[in-house]
Amino acid sequence: MSRPIAVDRPDVPAGIRAIPVRTPIVRQGDDLASAVVDAVRGIAREGDVVAIAETAVAIAQGQSVSAELVRPSRLAYTLSRYADPMATVSQPESLQIVIDREGAPRVFYAAVMNVLGRFVGRRGLFYEILGEAIGAIDGYTGTMPPFERTIVFGPKDPDAFAQSFTELSGLACAIVDANDLDRAHVLGASRGVDRAAIERALRSNPHGNSDEQTPVVVLKWRGTGANPLFEAAR
Repeated sequence: MSRPIAVDRPDVPAGIRAIPVRTPIVRQGDDLASAVVDAVRGIAREGDVVAIAETAVAIAQGQSVSAELVRPSRLAYTLSRYADPMATVSQPESLQIVIDREGAPRVFYAAVMNVLGRFVGRRGLFYEILGEAIGAIDGYTGTMPPFERTIVFGPKDPDAFAQSFTELSGLACAIVDANDLDRAHVLGASRGVDRAAIERALRSNPHGNSDEQTPVVVLKWRGTGANPLFEAAR
């Protein structure tokens, strides 16, 4: 079992601990809720929050596609060359999915506005215009086999999944999109979970979706006073 990691951030109450939990490789069609219940048995208890990586939920739901099945257009190839190398849309296949969903005119408009915005000192208009469409896609770079060439979409109804997990396990749950850029976003949570508190606690991204195989993190409160992971505790 992984040892608790102190969440040492100035914006997080002292006393919150994170425990990454290893799981089997998640595949399409898996009963992920049951698998996570088995994985956290003996680790999580009432008062903890089980944070599950949104990628694992999406893969189990079949919300993914092999990059080899996507045929990028000339527009996708052209625009991807100018994207940040770390960005999802630097991959022509991932950008093509955005084009398919949003339409080529809208994506081209966003690209033009992004260029014009730089002349007036306003950056990031491409992401501002297409934010939700881009945020709902995880590119294939850095994902462990057999998913190293798999593009993963956002999970379906993450609130419902989190609540169903809670009803099955008796444990609070959050579905989280976290990365190594000091960002974390709660896509769904069971009732009573303080989403902002979970996001702050997971900005250091203790999840591991690569060979760490720890898409689950148990957050524990070991401080004094009310548990800050829950809204009702405030």
